[in-house]
Amino acid sequence: MKRGILETLALDGTRPWVRALDRGGQEERLIDPSKDDSALGQAARDAARADTSGEVEIEGRTWFLEVHNPPLELVLIGAVHIAQPLAAMAGLAGYAIRVIDPRTAFATEARFPGVKLSCDWPAEALAKQPLGPRSALVVLAHDPKIDDPALEVALVSDAFYVGALGSKKTHAARLERLQARGFSPDSLARIHGPVGLTIGARSPAEIALSILAQMTQTLRC
Repeated sequence: MKRGILETLALDGTRPWVRALDRGGQEERLIDPSKDDSALGQAARDAARADTSGEVEIEGRTWFLEVHNPPLELVLIGAVHIAQPLAAMAGLAGYAIRVIDPRTAFATEARFPGVKLSCDWPAEALAKQPLGPRSALVVLAHDPKIDDPALEVALVSDAFYVGALGSKKTHAARLERLQARGFSPDSLARIHGPVGLTIGARSPAEIALSILAQMTQTLRC
């Protein structure tokens, strides 16, 4: 492998990369799946999304695609009861977890042991550590002053999943506020709200399960 490719894979752990190796001619390429619109780039994008390395046939050539993805990340806005089981479940599923809540009484180590906590306002926290294509964001605070700015940041990011807790009525009002802020219907359609798969969930743990299931569905399907 060329040294330049090794250095790129070692130093840039913030976005997906795919190493493509031509089985016949031994040609090697390093592909940024978000920027390469060729047939090989599309295959690399599919492989990165599926988190699966393997061989593909492109225009008569056999390529081995080696996926190098950054870790999955879940950003929870609002250190509420549902956030506790959701953080635990997502951690078991391989996500790095961040909980953001300016209400310091809620975002505590005692309630979220071992979880990265921020008591900054969401826009500030997300500016310090931006969302990427392997990020999921779920707003849970039930406070537009906290939830809406986080959604505004998420909707202009590459986050693969954006979810918002609340009833259909609450979500409709949320969409009206965001539309007034200049977001288009297509952009707002990215928000999964009310959040989670419809499985009749009631308890915080069941709601957390429905959210993680919807995240997984969005990522993998």
